[in-house]
Amino acid sequence: MSYHVSKKINGSFDEATTRVKEALQQEGFGVISEIDLKQKFKEKLQVDFRNYKILGACNPKLAHQAIQQEPTIGVMLPCNVLLQEHENGEVEITAINPMETMAAVDNPNLTVLAKEVSQKLKKAINNV
Repeated sequence: MSYHVSKKINGSFDEATTRVKEALQQEGFGVISEIDLKQKFKEKLQVDFRNYKILGACNPKLAHQAIQQEPTIGVMLPCNVLLQEHENGEVEITAINPMETMAAVDNPNLTVLAKEVSQKLKKAINNV
């Protein structure tokens, strides 16, 4: 199993960002953080870079359940969803696979939650 699930689409980067946010919302996720690395690299390093944005997606109900099972699991939250624009104009959407990242946590109670989050993220990405 891979640590992520990815999909490439055609269209503008801004349109892809909107579509990803809508697909995440349909699966119960809100975007609680947004990091525009293109902007940050320009601002901090004076480097031109392609469109590259990290969305922090959180499903509050499932996050709450995970924290109840493992109080320090917050270091692995929220679930990151990456959008990056390639030279050929395609936008690649990549989401973390919680089944893989949670395997590092020695708490079998998280397996069911990680599976549910993984399925919801995969469905959101596939629906873009």
